Amino acid sequence: MTNADNLTTAFSYLRAVIVSRLKVHSGKVEAEDVSGTAYYQDDSPFSAFINQHQPGFDEYILLLLALAPHVHPHFFNQIIAEHYPEGGDLPEFGGVKGQNHRGMLPTGETAQFVLAGNDLAKRLAIQRLLSNDPNFVWKRLLRVDSVPAGEPFMSGQLLLDPDAVEQLTTGIGSRPQFSMEFPAEYIETGMDWDDLVLHPTTLRQIQEIEHWITHTHTVQHTWGMKKKIKPGYRALFYGPPGTGKTLTVTLLGKQTGKDVFRIDLSRVVSKYIGETEKNLSRLFDKAEHKNWILFFDEADALFGKRTDIRDAHDKYANQEVAYLLQRIESYNGLVILATNQRGNIDDAFIRRFQTIVYFPIPRTEERQAIWQRTFPTQMPIAADIDWHQVASRYELTGASIVNVAHYCAIELLADQSPKLDRKRLEEAIMREYAKEGKVI
Repeated sequence: MTNADNLTTAFSYLRAVIVSRLKVHSGKVEAEDVSGTAYYQDDSPFSAFINQHQPGFDEYILLLLALAPHVHPHFFNQIIAEHYPEGGDLPEFGGVKGQNHRGMLPTGETAQFVLAGNDLAKRLAIQRLLSNDPNFVWKRLLRVDSVPAGEPFMSGQLLLDPDAVEQLTTGIGSRPQFSMEFPAEYIETGMDWDDLVLHPTTLRQIQEIEHWITHTHTVQHTWGMKKKIKPGYRALFYGPPGTGKTLTVTLLGKQTGKDVFRIDLSRVVSKYIGETEKNLSRLFDKAEHKNWILFFDEADALFGKRTDIRDAHDKYANQEVAYLLQRIESYNGLVILATNQRGNIDDAFIRRFQTIVYFPIPRTEERQAIWQRTFPTQMPIAADIDWHQVASRYELTGASIVNVAHYCAIELLADQSPKLDRKRLEEAIMREYAKEGKVI
């Protein structure tokens, strides 16, 4: 079954719900009678979205009401015309006209009519749901647009998050670009797990995180532990630069099919009071319910050792930390913070993480594996290069070894040399050592 088939089924169900409400409203029947299939469980984007978010009946109808104009421009007009063929006004149904869209756009009043009819208690419940109900988990996806001063709140258009519209229709959610409004950048890798060499303890901890991503939905929903455990998962990665922290995050995303967004906290933290909180608020508002992996690099820029409050900036800095902690702990996905030194992170924050993963400088056997996997098989290597000997002598990170391999490849082609020999390799290594300020 295609996504179009499932959308057709869903809107047929919505039509039945609306028609049933109209019949009750006009006195043709005394009670609602809705039959039909809400949607089909299949591999379509629509079904995947519904299965991921698990809406109740009210949320499902709200979702379809907001989605309808994006799929069937005259969806509501046709239903009203069929039910009232001689015309007439039905203010109870709500609805507004758009600037470009020529059909009816649903409002909060439309939702109240369809879901509650004339039941005032239920109508007020729907209004609370769409206004400020903190338990409405769909509030990041569905909202009522603002209205001119003095007009009823529920007369605003019922809006669905644009990314959700794309996911439900085309199955492709657009990725936001880095900006002041969205201070994060999408990162990915063309590498695979076989390209990453980690200490066995580190690898085991990474596998535990992967297991959480894979099985958390079953644990929370199928096994009923959602009320007993906090949402999401929080991990701290620490270790010297170049030891694979960022690559590991991108591979976790690639392996589990999750988008990864990196937030460099050193770029987000603002010297202006209150701006950091605004920047982070925009990020989490966008990320909510997207199931992204959020990767906070340079975490010590905000989570560093705290000092005594001396002025207003110190006070607001602590407020910003508290705000970020609150948003991280309420985020229902995976959040990873990274720093070069664990000691740079305040001990008060360490307790918030489920996992703390150390990325050490690779040992000799790990460096040997990195050397052998990094140099392409197409590159001719002289017999005088012993990778075990190279790994034993030079203590380099994986990132540094990649730099050496890149330099060797370019120079080998530029000189049209037949093979990479030990002398050229050691020159490249010395170049990397000098760049890092190291001596042998």
